[in-house]
Amino acid sequence: MSKHALATTGLLASLLVLAACQRAPAPVAPPSQSAPAGAVDAPADDNLNAVLWVQASAEYRALTTQTYKAAADHLDAALAEAHWDALVPEERANAGTGLKPAVIMDVDETVLDNAPYQARLVRDGASYDEVSWAAWVAEKQAEAVPGVVDFARAAAAKGVTVIYLSNRAEHLQEATLANLRAVGLPVADESVFLGLGTHVEGCEQNGSEKACRRQLAGREYRVLMQFGDQLGDFVEISDNSPSGRAALLDEYGDWFGERWWMLPNPTYGSWEPAVFNNDWGQPAAERRRAKRAALDDAR
Repeated sequence: MSKHALATTGLLASLLVLAACQRAPAPVAPPSQSAPAGAVDAPADDNLNAVLWVQASAEYRALTTQTYKAAADHLDAALAEAHWDALVPEERANAGTGLKPAVIMDVDETVLDNAPYQARLVRDGASYDEVSWAAWVAEKQAEAVPGVVDFARAAAAKGVTVIYLSNRAEHLQEATLANLRAVGLPVADESVFLGLGTHVEGCEQNGSEKACRRQLAGREYRVLMQFGDQLGDFVEISDNSPSGRAALLDEYGDWFGERWWMLPNPTYGSWEPAVFNNDWGQPAAERRRAKRAALDDAR
């Protein structure tokens, strides 16, 4: 090959390499290595997915609506059966005959949705405390849990009193009843709110347990149904451990879907401290380790 041909060949090769470099896109870093301008790393929060699920998923709304529709379908049968009662025997003050019918409903995450308060805690990197909670209640901004208004109104129309048995403190009664009325829930009078601190003659209150207040309701009403988002909304928990809770469910499991109706709440509850010996005094990292240890990965 001549020197002229070699030079021409070299020139063509150089041009091809240059063209290829001009056509090739600039390398892009994987998403994990690049972030939008101005983005700030969000700290991990155990409650993020749970609160987001309540606020953003259609599945949450489907579950709550399904629960209240099913309960409404059982209401006539409960009214018709003279000895139908949703209180465990040791909490029944009377045999139930001749008493006015009622349903007992927990308030938070059962009839009122407090996910916005939980969302504030997630965004602020904060934890529940009585001051911020009381301020939220005073705002009276909680919406009704999907499905509850239709059920409660149907029950009231049949002469069934709706009793709101809540661990909201008694001093939050006024704001709570105003919020309940604002979302369209029936409130017969102030006596239907049984908050934490309600005095029950002849019964010793055990912390925030609701047994005494259920007894109080049973003295005046035949309780047809109970609604809640925690096992303790239905029966007293004397052993808040995973095994103790499982034993209660084994004992009363047949009551759910007839007399007792559970609402979904993955954001908080006594199920959580049950896995770390109910010791909230432990550092968050220790509690998280206990929760991770409680996971079953089938290995």
